Amino acid sequence: MQIKPIELASLSDQRRAAILRRSELDITSYMDKVRPIIDDVQRDGDAALAKYSARFDGVDEATYSPIASQDELEEAAASLDPELKAAMTLAAENIQRYHEEQLPKEMWMLEIRPGVLAGEKISPITSVGLYVPRGKGSFPSVMLMLGIPAKVAKVPSICVVTPPTAEGKVDAASAYAAKLCGIDRVYKVGGAQAIAALAYGTESIPRTLKVLGPGNAYVSAAKRLLYGKLDVGVPAGPSESIILCDGSTDPEMAAVDLLIEAEHGPDSAALLVTDSRAVADAVCAKLPALIDELPEPRKQFCTHVFSNYGGVLLTESLDQSIDFVNEFAPEHLEVLTEQPFEVLPRLVNAGEILLGPHAPISLGNFSLGVNAILPTGGFARTFSCVTVFDYLKRTSIGHVTKAGFDQIGPAARTLAQYEGFPSHDRALRFRQEKS
Repeated sequence: MQIKPIELASLSDQRRAAILRRSELDITSYMDKVRPIIDDVQRDGDAALAKYSARFDGVDEATYSPIASQDELEEAAASLDPELKAAMTLAAENIQRYHEEQLPKEMWMLEIRPGVLAGEKISPITSVGLYVPRGKGSFPSVMLMLGIPAKVAKVPSICVVTPPTAEGKVDAASAYAAKLCGIDRVYKVGGAQAIAALAYGTESIPRTLKVLGPGNAYVSAAKRLLYGKLDVGVPAGPSESIILCDGSTDPEMAAVDLLIEAEHGPDSAALLVTDSRAVADAVCAKLPALIDELPEPRKQFCTHVFSNYGGVLLTESLDQSIDFVNEFAPEHLEVLTEQPFEVLPRLVNAGEILLGPHAPISLGNFSLGVNAILPTGGFARTFSCVTVFDYLKRTSIGHVTKAGFDQIGPAARTLAQYEGFPSHDRALRFRQEKS
């Protein structure tokens, strides 16, 4: 395939909008396909899970069970290569240390005025479901990124849903990752049917209050349809990245890194943004050979991405590059400029920002310690990466003494009267008169 730089200044409004939208339009179109799946799961429970797992994952519907037994989890974990286990353990240690640092105080109080105390109580959400995808590969790193902060936050009820293999088994590496997290409730179901099961509950799968985890267009569409029935957390859909470069960037490194997120799937978005014509041309020249070296289906995925949601954008200045990055709000942002820390303060919309030539997106995805479950589809403008705070909730606390009430009660009465709430006012007046 041939790849040419796209000049940002010459883009039509329609083409620019398509780049910014990436696969979000496709996700919207999946909603009509997903509605009947959700309805079936709500009505038929486990029977619907068996039907759709047979249809989408190839399992035997007659023998399918969504529950991964403890023996199955232990057997799967035992089958793994020791080197893989060691790599997962190292990643788990880094992720654990990073997320423990995020933990807030369980409670704090501040004396706003003498006798007027206000504060917060921090509590874990009581039940959370974690979605770990499997369709285009095995993703134990996602299990670690979701499960470890949930355990750090002390969520009392955690379960995992993850698509089964064609044999009806749980993915072995994900099973071991669940063990590292200390999670023993794993259910072999994926796609929209898994999100519906968490929202409504089935004979085997308990209803949960929240779901976290990335997924394909079916999963993203199901989350949007079930919003309100279920807290769907960070909107994490198809993968996306921007590699931000200037004239100092090594084009070969940039080209190699541009394929990191592109190989996730055909609906991924992978962009390189630079104000250097030389870098843009060199990267475009190197990409076809790098893509050809990939095995299938990754080669096909990357080819599709650079025909749809990927490319090399050439800007007129570093300032324009930064403006585009903030407008796009990528899931992953890798900064390969000469002075990345000087650029950092101006980068405000991104799920994660990885700085310098030794921090490729690959490290963030696996073993750096930062969380790689990130907002996609432009939601990084208002959403954050997964943290322990996604598993916690804040409750306001107030306490007022008699002396404190005497100071602030009259002002509250004035506001109650102005806003037209006589019952508010009466409750305040009652206390004034009683004293």
